[in-house]
Amino acid sequence: MNSMMNTPPIDSLAQDFVRFSVEAGVLRFGDFTTKAGRASPYFFNTGLFDDGAKLMKLGEFYARRLLASGLEFDMLFGPAYKGITLAAAVAIGLAREGKSVPYAYNRKEAKDHGEGGTLVGAPVRGRVLIIDDVITDGASKREAADMIRAAGATPVGVAITMDRQERASDDPANRRSGVQYVEQELGLKVLSIATLADLMQFLDTAGDPVLAANRARVAAYRERYGI
Repeated sequence: MNSMMNTPPIDSLAQDFVRFSVEAGVLRFGDFTTKAGRASPYFFNTGLFDDGAKLMKLGEFYARRLLASGLEFDMLFGPAYKGITLAAAVAIGLAREGKSVPYAYNRKEAKDHGEGGTLVGAPVRGRVLIIDDVITDGASKREAADMIRAAGATPVGVAITMDRQERASDDPANRRSGVQYVEQELGLKVLSIATLADLMQFLDTAGDPVLAANRARVAAYRERYGI
């Protein structure tokens, strides 16, 4: 009885997204090395949402999570480079749900001709939601927030695909994740389509012995690095 009471509720949107990511080959299991140098039993690569159908579906998942959250925003901002494509996909996904909003993005290097500057797209104004794939240590999100403020607008949140729910640093004095850093230090709400907990729940219920075989390794990774 107690075990049933302690079982977290199933987030159907997150479960659908994890299933879609596995089927699309974006979420893979095996032996990988993370940006932090950790040996990880899984790898989530948004660069593999690499055709129109996958991007359309991805944008719809983002849009459904954002609309369900109740977070108020006036436009989207995609940090170069992955955020550029993602912000466009999310803008389309939102429009399909009846909420059309402008979006902008930045260049890595300023242009000195044409419209010039580093910002491209709609004027950056009002409440701005940053769109990106993941949060590692939060540094790039600080840069994006600073650009938005410099343009006279207000960053209100960050939307990502997968929250890995792991410590950004191996320093025992700093056990925060990148998501916690962004929320606590930058004051931005973070919304993720799915989390590592959702992934583990998927492995528990997928009914596929090949997928289920990865569950123990993912659990061990979370036990070592999780928050």
